[in-house]
Amino acid sequence: MTFGWLRILLTLAALAFAPGAAFAQSADLPAMVNALGDGSFSDREQVINALVATGDEHVPAILQALADGELYARKSDQKVLIGKKSGSQIALTDPLDGSDLGSVASGDLDKVKTNNGLRGKIRTAIGAMTLLIPNRAMRLSAAQSVLKNADPEMLPLLDQAVADETDPEIKETMELARAVMVLKSDTSVEEKRAAVDLIASKGDRDAQTVLVNQLETAPEDLKPLIQTGIDSIGRSLAVWDVGQNLLYGISQSSVLLLAAIGLAITFGVMGVINMAHGEMVMLGAYVTFVVQELLRNFAPGLIDYSLAFAVPAAFLFTGLVGIGIERGIIRWLYGRPLETLLATWGLSLILQQAVRSIFGPTNKMVSPPSWMTGAFDLGGLTITWNRLWIVVFAMAVFLVLQIVLNRTALGLQMRAVTQNRRMASAMGIRTPFVDAMTFGLGSGIAGMAGVALSQIDNVSPNLGQGYIIDSFMVVVFGGVGNLWGTLIGALTLGVSNKVLEPVTGAVLGKIIILVLIILFIQRRPRGLFALKGRAIEQ
Repeated sequence: MTFGWLRILLTLAALAFAPGAAFAQSADLPAMVNALGDGSFSDREQVINALVATGDEHVPAILQALADGELYARKSDQKVLIGKKSGSQIALTDPLDGSDLGSVASGDLDKVKTNNGLRGKIRTAIGAMTLLIPNRAMRLSAAQSVLKNADPEMLPLLDQAVADETDPEIKETMELARAVMVLKSDTSVEEKRAAVDLIASKGDRDAQTVLVNQLETAPEDLKPLIQTGIDSIGRSLAVWDVGQNLLYGISQSSVLLLAAIGLAITFGVMGVINMAHGEMVMLGAYVTFVVQELLRNFAPGLIDYSLAFAVPAAFLFTGLVGIGIERGIIRWLYGRPLETLLATWGLSLILQQAVRSIFGPTNKMVSPPSWMTGAFDLGGLTITWNRLWIVVFAMAVFLVLQIVLNRTALGLQMRAVTQNRRMASAMGIRTPFVDAMTFGLGSGIAGMAGVALSQIDNVSPNLGQGYIIDSFMVVVFGGVGNLWGTLIGALTLGVSNKVLEPVTGAVLGKIIILVLIILFIQRRPRGLFALKGRAIEQ
């Protein structure tokens, strides 16, 4: 043990007095690596610091092996090697050049031991050493690791990394880590005050957590400043939370709009309460699943473009199903609302069971394309790409539908039948054809809603049931058959739900919304934007 201590001291002294002490010559490195096998945990920690100071590219792998329990000292010559255990044998490799040294029995080696404190030091050391590498993702991960551990001993290396860093996100993380290290180190009160100000200026939850963690151990004269920073960040976050809830509300509104817009058309033109509308949404989601499976098996290179195939496929399939439902069931029940409601409710149960029989009762996962994954920050807001694209998709569907209704012959006929069915029929419009096309169009749009929902929810036989009640509330609140009313209704209900949820809870929030809509309908039975026409007025 005496010789081990002497070896460590000589190694550290050689490092300290060698020219360019920050980066020891490679000749010193084998001795330092071998010194890991001697001494206590505190001695090993000093050697780790010396290895980090060399800046050698082999050091992170050596330290990782130490943390993973794969570093051994050979009993015959005390040489430290990396070993992979395989049964009773251990395959050895040289830690510096990676050469294969064969396998030996485990009894010929002593494992270089670590404890929790040393493993924390190793994680910090590995993070610190990767702060200067060219790979951006690894540098960011290293900066986050250093921030998590915030070991004050890494301050000199972190200062160098901050000075060299050009990426704004990574540099901000490094500066935050440095400020935390300053709070933990024995620096002057002025430096610590500047560190608190820097952390508080970040204004996010990570900065608030850092200050809260430092509040207990901070000097008494520094605690009021830290508490002020915590309170300031809290007020800022409260404002951003309101904005985040509004963003969630707009996202939910887009989903409601997609689910309700087809219902608004069929309900407005035909006066049919279609309880199977949610199943059209569900079928559209399953079409997306089937399209993605086909591409995965037969054209994996196109999997990232699966939605380009799924949207028209879902529209055509659910549109044809809707036409079949109208021609086969609903046309025999016009003027009989109770029978229509019961028939479509029974049909919804049949469709759900059919899907369970074909695809099974378990949820199906639809993988989003790469351009819909991840998120980005906008100030204090976090915006996910899939939700953003769904909002864009919902508005695109709304605008296209407006063009169809106002600039095509079918749209003109649909509006005529909505306003006065008998007069439209007397003018030569084939109302049965319009009914079938209207039901098919509404069902096709519901299918496209299912495509969108498959990107944010699991595909299951009950998928549409979670949106049918809210869709009816949107249609009734906005005004039956009025698309602009449906848009306003979806925005109102979606945002109101998300604003109320943090205060009242999800269930109570929905109850409050339902009561308010009932009271509103009592005053305005036709909704916000009532269509005008003789048949409607009757």
